[in-house]
Amino acid sequence: MSQKLTVSQIVDNMKLEVLAGALGLNREVTSPNLTKPGLELAGLFDYYEYNRIQIIGTKEVTFFNSLALDVQSDRVQKLFAQEPPAFVFSKNVDIPELFLRFGNEYKIPVLKSTYQTTSLFGELFNVLQAKLAERTTIHGVLMDINGVGTIITGSSGIGKSEVALELIRRGYMLVADDTVEIYQREKNVLIGEAPDVLKKYLEIRGIGIVNVVYMFGVSAYRETKRVSLIVRLDVWDDNKQYDRLGLQAEKQIIFDTEVVSMSLPITEARNTATLVEAAAFDFKAKQMGYHSAEDFSSSLKRKIKANSEKK
Repeated sequence: MSQKLTVSQIVDNMKLEVLAGALGLNREVTSPNLTKPGLELAGLFDYYEYNRIQIIGTKEVTFFNSLALDVQSDRVQKLFAQEPPAFVFSKNVDIPELFLRFGNEYKIPVLKSTYQTTSLFGELFNVLQAKLAERTTIHGVLMDINGVGTIITGSSGIGKSEVALELIRRGYMLVADDTVEIYQREKNVLIGEAPDVLKKYLEIRGIGIVNVVYMFGVSAYRETKRVSLIVRLDVWDDNKQYDRLGLQAEKQIIFDTEVVSMSLPITEARNTATLVEAAAFDFKAKQMGYHSAEDFSSSLKRKIKANSEKK
């Protein structure tokens, strides 16, 4: 599943100024890539990537102004004739009148940014990549627990949102409740967020829908978070064997990225929020190079070996 994106949405997200072609703000953007039409302004249109948003900075405008007037008109008309989604000019660039005229004529937005060219490329690319990336959804709650993006999953009614509420009360941040949308920013980097309609909301059975920002303040919520850990809540089963040392590492594949996954058996006597918190802290310790279970196993082997040598 990938989202549709229009020029109008980009204008709102990047706070761009619309200078011409306002009637084309509903044009759809399909490529996350950007291009600078330098070769095209020089007259080479064989490789014109017209399906991308066109970025024009100081260098392109300086070169354009050096051209004869009839050549300028011909080049700009060819740029617009292929109907790219939009033209975005960077900060401190005087936009040639021809771009404004053809923007209105072809109904292609001509936009102005407050970023300089390099920053504009980076910021706009990140926005396009996030909005156009293929997405998948997981039923659960995404929390930022001490910097670890943790998805809490489990069967309906097992208490995921109640665990999230307790974690928020302890000072951690909610990202998404009930439905977590995930996209892959790059290999091994998964980003999770809430659907627009669910942002900032948490559903507590018996209480209803609550706004965590209103209840706990802005520090209780964040828009997106990298997904690092998946914790699955399971009802304790006496007939099931559980890993007591933590040496067995489970993985769940989302797109082509492996995410550490674990199962937490819960009972009424176990504090589930504390268990999830401990799982996140343990994961962070492992990322920093300390593995409690391996340390214990090594220590136990040394003790056994030492006792054996004494005998």
